[in-house]
Amino acid sequence: MGEGRISVVIPALDEEACLARAIRSVAADAEVIVADGCSRDRTREVAQGLGALVLSCPPSRGGQMGLGAGRSSGGWLLFLHADTWLELGWAQAIRALGPEVAGGAFRLAIDAPGRAYRVIEAAVDVRSRFFGLPYGDQALFARRSVYDRLGGMAPIPLMEDVDLVRRLRGAGRLAFLRHRAFTSPRRWERHGVFGTSFRNWRLLALYAAGVPPSRLARMYGPPAR
Repeated sequence: MGEGRISVVIPALDEEACLARAIRSVAADAEVIVADGCSRDRTREVAQGLGALVLSCPPSRGGQMGLGAGRSSGGWLLFLHADTWLELGWAQAIRALGPEVAGGAFRLAIDAPGRAYRVIEAAVDVRSRFFGLPYGDQALFARRSVYDRLGGMAPIPLMEDVDLVRRLRGAGRLAFLRHRAFTSPRRWERHGVFGTSFRNWRLLALYAAGVPPSRLARMYGPPAR
């Protein structure tokens, strides 16, 4: 398991429309594993056609990512959402990190014009750098040795990113790279900018108050399409 080798794990559920772009953004620099949650569309065929290893399991984002990580061989693990793709140079930036770095994330960039989206991006940057709380749509990454020592990804359907980040923070420094993780605007288009932000903060507050992730996942509902 080479320290400089990167494994990218992509959890997917009915993502044939977005998945190819995500895979193509990382395939030249990493091992790619798609953990499919029993999709009913052509998600698996798209992933296989682009050379990704495809695994199947019941839908649960944390469970899917944990399965993919368990089958990976890289010294770094990167968890990429199926509707997100990375800017060129991302792999070199990870490989250049010092041994004190346990993990980190990239800079969020929403793939849509509009002042409201730029405000969201700025707020996410502040939340990440000053409060040490990036979310999964920023493409979280972790040093494999640290990830294994912490017990891996929690097999929960929601808030798996928050759970992982909290444990990584206790294990070393988090790095916030300037390379961008471009993500689809679909959830903001579905619920509105204010509605999506309020919904996210509400779910985070409920999670902090001890509401089980399974219940939060039901409240969150299916992914936007």
